[in-house]
Amino acid sequence: MEKPTVILATSNGIGMGHLTRASAIAAELKSFANPIIISMASGVVEVPKIADVGFEYVPGRDRKWMGRFEWDRYLRDRIVALIDETDAKIISFDGVVPYPGIIGIKSVRPKVKLVWVRRGFWQKTPQRYLLDLQSKMMDLIITPGDYGQSYDKGPTANRKDSLLVKPISIFNPKNALSKADARNLLGLDLNRPAVLVQLGIGEADLNAKMTAALKGLASWPNLQVVLTKEPIDSAGVNLAPDELDLKVIRHFPLANVLSAFDAAICAAGYNSVHEELAAKIPTLFIPNTRGTDNQAARAAWAADNKMALTVDQSDLSQITLNASKLIDVNLRAELSDNCASLPAVTGAAEVAAVFKDLLIKPAKDEAEIAKTLFRLKLQDIFGRGWRGTVYAGLQLLTVLYRMIKPHKEVKISKSDEVKSYQGNDDDQLRTLIKSGNPFEHLLSGASAAYKDRRIEIASKAYLK
Repeated sequence: MEKPTVILATSNGIGMGHLTRASAIAAELKSFANPIIISMASGVVEVPKIADVGFEYVPGRDRKWMGRFEWDRYLRDRIVALIDETDAKIISFDGVVPYPGIIGIKSVRPKVKLVWVRRGFWQKTPQRYLLDLQSKMMDLIITPGDYGQSYDKGPTANRKDSLLVKPISIFNPKNALSKADARNLLGLDLNRPAVLVQLGIGEADLNAKMTAALKGLASWPNLQVVLTKEPIDSAGVNLAPDELDLKVIRHFPLANVLSAFDAAICAAGYNSVHEELAAKIPTLFIPNTRGTDNQAARAAWAADNKMALTVDQSDLSQITLNASKLIDVNLRAELSDNCASLPAVTGAAEVAAVFKDLLIKPAKDEAEIAKTLFRLKLQDIFGRGWRGTVYAGLQLLTVLYRMIKPHKEVKISKSDEVKSYQGNDDDQLRTLIKSGNPFEHLLSGASAAYKDRRIEIASKAYLK
């Protein structure tokens, strides 16, 4: 009997959280289903290294290969084409807010079950006003557990519409290498201390945080500092103190080699917290304030429970001071020992079991879906309670203002032809994604009919 197909779609977040959760779930699904990942994250090229499943890269709206409304239709039609090609039974979406193109799938293929993997720790952003109706469009909502759950005070924290599972992480003690094996694989000296530093660079505040953290490590004798990117700004200026011994590595996934490190410094995203702490790595979390994820609250929980260190991300001197504290072997031992009490990150296996049951259940009633979709559109237009009405009024004022003083026209990169690539070669696909030139990535082994349909969809979306 042929295995049923489950499509795992993800948005393009600031980090890799959405994609790695989907990959962890895909790896667990393989025993009874055919999981396929479709993602707007360029990191999708790394999926085979985690789950060894089929995947497609889909351009996000931010690529500006087509207009906003064209993109919504493109996303819906593209996923529907993949449903028809694979006879998929479940579409899972991991992202903060389901795009109109995701929700629109139910109006075209109502028999397909739609699942929302909805991470907690939301900031109080305007998206919260649509939570009720977006949630009602789903056959199921799953909340990945979070170590710091008790510190989540956001708009999803007290909702009763989702199934809570244990934390989802690609860290697995069974796959983790020993310290010696991990260091040999990464080319690190076995007898010297090593610290992993994973912080964003590129913008002024991110660059300043990187420099502040590295300064704090400068007094650690004989230290090896491992980074995943060259510590240079856009002008080529080195962000690291000269006295540090730096090594840049290109290894994925790092979750399997975390034992190589005596400590780590990273942002407090969902991934990092549920990999570093699960691996019992003494860590300094420097919260990232971008996006909808309340990293500061998650990091505060870790610090208050003495599982990790954290800082006020805007205080550079505090970043330097707390980075220097990692030199203390007793502090590192205390943090590592405290992490031993944390629950296992087995949420992916739980989700797979839930999906197995969902495969045999009927989808939501078509009439109910159509009614909810209509209400969702009305509420999006006319307001969301008194606060939402104020917000909608501000939107209207913004529209009127922009009619008088419009934005500069956003240039859409229209193309003369639809180029396609069918394959999983990570180097070639990475080059195509970085090039910025429109192209269509097709699932390996897909039919000629599917390719024709994809070309037809893309032609409507972004040809000149």
